Amino acid sequence: MRICDTERVSTVRVAISIDERLLREVDRLVRARVYPSRSKAIQDSVADKLARLKKTRLLDESRKLKPKDEQADAEEWLPSEEEWPAF
Repeated sequence: MRICDTERVSTVRVAISIDERLLREVDRLVRARVYPSRSKAIQDSVADKLARLKKTRLLDESRKLKPKDEQADAEEWLPSEEEWPAF
């Protein structure tokens, strides 16, 4: 989930504790101009992680579905002359 640079979003300052090795890696990315600042690097990382968690949760919920039950539910809405497509 990337926020477009043209979007206006409010930001707030927060204090975090971070492992020194991770901070050195973030600083390396800033020096290499991958990110303009530590803040932007960490903000993008948090946004990416949240997006991944959201996708994982959706996948987990999808796995709970039973294909035969879903097909039966869908067939209730189809006109009786149409066949359900094969998977």
